[in-house]
Amino acid sequence: MHKLFHQLTGAIVALALCAIVSPAAAQTAEVDASLGETVQMIPKKAGSVTFELETTIYKPDGDGPFPIALINHGKSFGDPRLQKRYRPAVAARYFLERGYAVVAPMRQGFSHSTGSYVVGGCNVERNGRMQAEDVKAVLDYVATQPWADKDRIVVVGQSHGGWTTLAFGTHNYPGVKGLVNFAGGLRQQQCPNWKAALAGGAGHYARETKVPSLWFYGDNDSVFDADTFKPMLEQYANAGGNARMIAFGKFGADAHSLFGSRAGAPIWQPEVSRFLAVVGMPSEVKPAFAKYAPAPLTPQPAPTGFAAAGDETSLPHVRESGRAGYKIYLTKTSPRAFAIARGGSWGWASGGDDPLKRALDNCNRNGRGECKLYSVDDTVVWSAP
Repeated sequence: MHKLFHQLTGAIVALALCAIVSPAAAQTAEVDASLGETVQMIPKKAGSVTFELETTIYKPDGDGPFPIALINHGKSFGDPRLQKRYRPAVAARYFLERGYAVVAPMRQGFSHSTGSYVVGGCNVERNGRMQAEDVKAVLDYVATQPWADKDRIVVVGQSHGGWTTLAFGTHNYPGVKGLVNFAGGLRQQQCPNWKAALAGGAGHYARETKVPSLWFYGDNDSVFDADTFKPMLEQYANAGGNARMIAFGKFGADAHSLFGSRAGAPIWQPEVSRFLAVVGMPSEVKPAFAKYAPAPLTPQPAPTGFAAAGDETSLPHVRESGRAGYKIYLTKTSPRAFAIARGGSWGWASGGDDPLKRALDNCNRNGRGECKLYSVDDTVVWSAP
């Protein structure tokens, strides 16, 4: 069953018209020039072997040197190689407005980074430490760049990337002033006592970490519930770790999507600004970088009741590939959107700056401008002509 799902996922990714590039052609990937976005393959040496880490860089106008915000991605279900390049546009705008350069690496075995995903079995603490080696390799490279201020760095991560961020704290890397953990952890239900292992690993990280950290967890997180994150914080604090928890309660349909959603910005951005100020990093919006402020969102149509959101058989116009794509879309967290056209074209997007616009753009690559939104989050907004 899992093999079949992976094969289907691979086919759907191709059909969704997402750009697939080889490492050598990383710069041909889709980029947002308005955010100074580029893609680079950064080397990571491991003994006699050199891996290449696909890394998205958002750099503001000017020569710098700019303070650095490195943002670690999570892990989607399925084959890490099928995971799309991480483009944290909401967070990138937040940091760009404050004069930061943003660095978002894909770790080994994810997307177009070479090598294989380092699992570490059921030893979740070891997993985090091995992931953190990729973060160190990327920062070692970034620190040599003339546009980077190697003395002012903040490391951020969401989900598996949050766990990687906590593990990276043990390096006490020069210039890193603080860590920000959004719903960090690694769900390993196949492993005995996986929740206790997370808590124990957090305690071990804390014993070696000197920099402060800020944690965000919500009550309706579909991946890490309160019985998971509260013991993590308790053991981290008991081991001497400097952490402050923002327990923000419920957020939308799933608190795990807070960081990637525009709707989550009013919750996390003021707290991160306060944290940055405390650790001596830029925290205020700078007029010189006002161009990076969030653009107006695509208006969301009202629900129509055309069909149940979870019923892929009700989609009009699309063929079986589109229905299969819709089933994949339904596994994604909000914000998300799915668009269709009368000719059978379709496309979807989740997370990021404006998923509604991106879903329409993806659909219109073949839809000749005729695409309309079918579903947004957990509602159907389609009206039959």
